Amino acid sequence: MSNTNITVTTNIAVEITPATTTINLRDFYPWYTHDEFVEVPTATAEELFADKRYQKSHEQRIRRNMAFYSLDREDGIEAAAVACHTDNPEYIFTMMERHCNLCQALNSLPESQGKRIDAHYLQGKSRKEIAQAEGISERAVNYSIERGLRAMKKYFSNNFQNGVPKCPQSEAGI
Repeated sequence: MSNTNITVTTNIAVEITPATTTINLRDFYPWYTHDEFVEVPTATAEELFADKRYQKSHEQRIRRNMAFYSLDREDGIEAAAVACHTDNPEYIFTMMERHCNLCQALNSLPESQGKRIDAHYLQGKSRKEIAQAEGISERAVNYSIERGLRAMKKYFSNNFQNGVPKCPQSEAGI
């Protein structure tokens, strides 16, 4: 009996992707006023881009389906839908400036106050939930939020005395 060697070759396509991808945080987070490039895992970058695509398609669906609201109902939903999803550039720019200035005011606070105001007003957590998560009393959370709001009010009155505050992006012509 003779020894026979059989060699089998297969062509397998292997896609090698880089472990990290460089992204610009300014593309994903509106409070960045300048380009900030960071290396993130490729999977994270893909999720961020997928979320951005989803948000854009969601906004398009809302605009497209606004025609299906009942106009004979007197609950004001039509006006709210139109006001929230307008293509008016002046309105969009004003809202972007307000958001930018709000972020600046939040960033001017001490970290604990900023985190608590963000959690309560932007993330919708109750003061009790914040206190439990941080392991402090609800009274301390209330006091911190109230002091933070007073500091933000003072920040706005000191920095924006001429009416509508200006965002650094608008001054740079961006």
